[in-house]
Amino acid sequence: MSAHEPGRLEARLRERRDAGRKLLVPYVTGGLGDDWVPALEAIAAAGADAIEIGLPFSDPMMDGPTIQEASVRALAAGATPQTILGELVEADAGGVPLVVMTYYNLVARMGHRRMASLLVESGVSGAILPDLPIDEIDPWKTEADATGIETVLLAAPTTPDARLRAIVGKAEGFLYAVGVMGVTGERSSLAASATAIAARCKAITDLPVLVGIGITTPDQAAEVCQVADGVVIGSVVVRRLLDGEGPDGVAKLVASFREALDSHS
Repeated sequence: MSAHEPGRLEARLRERRDAGRKLLVPYVTGGLGDDWVPALEAIAAAGADAIEIGLPFSDPMMDGPTIQEASVRALAAGATPQTILGELVEADAGGVPLVVMTYYNLVARMGHRRMASLLVESGVSGAILPDLPIDEIDPWKTEADATGIETVLLAAPTTPDARLRAIVGKAEGFLYAVGVMGVTGERSSLAASATAIAARCKAITDLPVLVGIGITTPDQAAEVCQVADGVVIGSVVVRRLLDGEGPDGVAKLVASFREALDSHS
């Protein structure tokens, strides 16, 4: 897949961005409770431009307490990559592209080709593997590209300029700008590093640049989108599910982010 032939995820996000829309990508932990698929469908209907689905892993090095708790619950209930992807086959996301986020251990164990093929069969458009560095990404990316899976890459506030350019050169779908160093979680204010890394990314790529990690409120999302093309929201969504608010609760939350982004576009 060349940079001149964007896949479904990237094409969708580019189209919406170019029409003046700020992009919203909520995250949900796959296998979290019996209603995680209805929650995903409710998130899609509430105005998501894409949805990130976490495949739970026992050692989620990038995730803070909220998503760790969700992963533990999902794993305890018997969730596996295969069961989660199997449930996705029946999901109706209304055409909203789906992106899987997981850790490389699961991919290596299953095999690059099998994982990429399973993602495609489940209706997934992209993959985020946060612990797989670009220096080692080619074996995975070869199989992903062959099946049409777009590999979304991350850029941290501490990423040097030369490495940032290398990341941009391999990224597909969108560029995930990490808003703050550390693990995922809810924060009371927007870190200055969030707008800084968004600006650095925007200066060197036309890929949609979305900021994730540390985006907790609609106002924070609107603030960072003065620079970025959009946001990824994770812990704040998963917390609603952990607290038993269900599909209606997360739909209301996502709608509040959608309203804030639309009013500042």
